[in-house]
Amino acid sequence: MDRFLETALTVDVTSAAVAAADAAVNEASRQADLLIGGRPAPGSPEWAAEQEGAAGRQREIASQLVHFRIVLASGVDPFGSVVGLRRWGVTWELIARAAGVSRQAAHERWGRRVLETLDPYGTGELGGPVADDEADLRTTDGGS
Repeated sequence: MDRFLETALTVDVTSAAVAAADAAVNEASRQADLLIGGRPAPGSPEWAAEQEGAAGRQREIASQLVHFRIVLASGVDPFGSVVGLRRWGVTWELIARAAGVSRQAAHERWGRRVLETLDPYGTGELGGPVADDEADLRTTDGGS
């Protein structure tokens, strides 16, 4: 077999796949900001106004939701985005709406992994403003 074909069929592509996925996630962030309308320049009066009020938080959550939708649509694993959304206090209802699925389906898909990531020791201390909206989603077998 030709050495180029042999290389193509045997070379380890793991690190290249990680780099490509990382680039896709970074581009999704850039595209999300563009779709939301861009961000004010740091230090500008618009930026300062957003930092002091609810508008900055709303812009960030909106941008993160668009980022999630882009990543999901592009076929990249959206798990990191879901964790980020939960850390911002976004509810499963809003994540589900962004994903185009039911609240239950979103929780079943990502809930256990998110909880294991945010509370790796099972202490119940999630370390941030995670929305407290899971009580009715937990199964009777102890899963989340």
